[in-house]
Amino acid sequence: MKLFIFRIVDTNAKVVITANGGYRAGKTIQLKDNVDEALNGIKSVRYVIVKKHIDQEVPMKTLRDFWWSDLMSDEDYAKPFCDAEEMDSEDPLFLLYTSGSTGRPKGVVHTTAGYLMWRILASKWVFDIKDTDTVWSTANIGWISGHSYNIYGPLSIGATTFIYEGMPLYPNPGHWWSLIERYNINIFYTAPTAIRALMKHGEEWTKKYDLSSLRLLLTGGERLNSAAWQWFYKCVGNEKCPVIDAYGQTETAGHMIAALPIFKQKPGSIGVPMPGVFPAILDAQGNEIKKPNVTGCLSFTKAWPSMVRTLWNYDEGYVDVYWKKYKNESYSTGDLARKDEDGYYWIEGRNDDVINVSAHRIGSAEVESALTLHPDVSDAAVVGKSSEVKGEEIFAFVVLKESIDFTDYDELVRDLRDFVGKQIGPIAKPSEIVFVQALPKTRSGKILRRVLRNIVAGEDISGDLSTIENPDVIEEIKKLLKERTV
Repeated sequence: MKLFIFRIVDTNAKVVITANGGYRAGKTIQLKDNVDEALNGIKSVRYVIVKKHIDQEVPMKTLRDFWWSDLMSDEDYAKPFCDAEEMDSEDPLFLLYTSGSTGRPKGVVHTTAGYLMWRILASKWVFDIKDTDTVWSTANIGWISGHSYNIYGPLSIGATTFIYEGMPLYPNPGHWWSLIERYNINIFYTAPTAIRALMKHGEEWTKKYDLSSLRLLLTGGERLNSAAWQWFYKCVGNEKCPVIDAYGQTETAGHMIAALPIFKQKPGSIGVPMPGVFPAILDAQGNEIKKPNVTGCLSFTKAWPSMVRTLWNYDEGYVDVYWKKYKNESYSTGDLARKDEDGYYWIEGRNDDVINVSAHRIGSAEVESALTLHPDVSDAAVVGKSSEVKGEEIFAFVVLKESIDFTDYDELVRDLRDFVGKQIGPIAKPSEIVFVQALPKTRSGKILRRVLRNIVAGEDISGDLSTIENPDVIEEIKKLLKERTV
């Protein structure tokens, strides 16, 4: 609620659009009530527009609150089309707030022409969308991929988009597959976190439905490890659909590197640069690393149409965060990556997700990928824990597959540690492994490792939590670790 209020105040918003309620995993979400609570004491908002979405009465404040249906019944708005408003190419189109390690969310500013142009190109190049296709992006509409590939991309080139309000496991783990069968979905885009959640329940659910209408599978938002790639390709795509893992950020407003459909697929790789995109792997001094398979910071050396123009009310922060990290003033993504001998890129985690174990720099994503290759593991998160001897130790949170029923905790921990040691090396073995039901993630599926670091260190949770998908899991993990120390 606090961060919702921050966004309204920061933008000096005059109008808020909401619904009288929504549904999530069988529960009713009181959207209008939440808006009323947030607006208490805020004077900038003059109007609240309410769309009737569920069968529920809500209080309406006189002269401030208006029903969408009443406004649309006016003869000036009742026509079946809307005249286009002429805009300058650099006029701001939208703001999208991203979570950060500080307490201040960043309001990313995107403009009209560049954003739309990149949507069209990405929809054609990455999604390979034809005007006869039905496209389903499961991305949350509040995530940039949500409105980009639910609305802007498919509709701008004449395709049909399928929008669904619901969770992947409700009412059962086969519901998404039933929808693909029922509506003959051709292109399916989802997040790796959803793939791993469904993978946890095995392939029996995908076998119950006819998924032959699918011709292309896509994912993005976080790293798709090799095991999840293989499951997606085999169990959902029936080994006939390319799996396109694409890299982009809220700030890039589109895919910058992607395993395009015309290229050879490499499970775990994000692919090759999009046309007109110029990435580089830089070392700590900002020098380009040209040797293959050496990890460095992923940067972009030239501008592109949909790049972030600034941060709302924070121009100096925009320059400092993205453009001044290196002497050559290339755009810094903050992500670690490597490029292989074939020119394919591999994401190795965030620059601040490096764990220093006895002077060895180990990426969180590298250990997480090794853990998820184990046949009993569906998901994993790794953070550093302070150590007087090693500097830092590797602390792992592991989600087991649904069918796993272990009785010997110590034996399973030893097995996982040895497995990681064989995959990477003895130095990468986690010092501690904790089994959890779920990991704290944003709605885009990114693991909130800083939250896990706070929990492991016994610190208060820091930073913006407004984008978290499952806040209850934080308290569950805290309780679990407390019980372990008793």
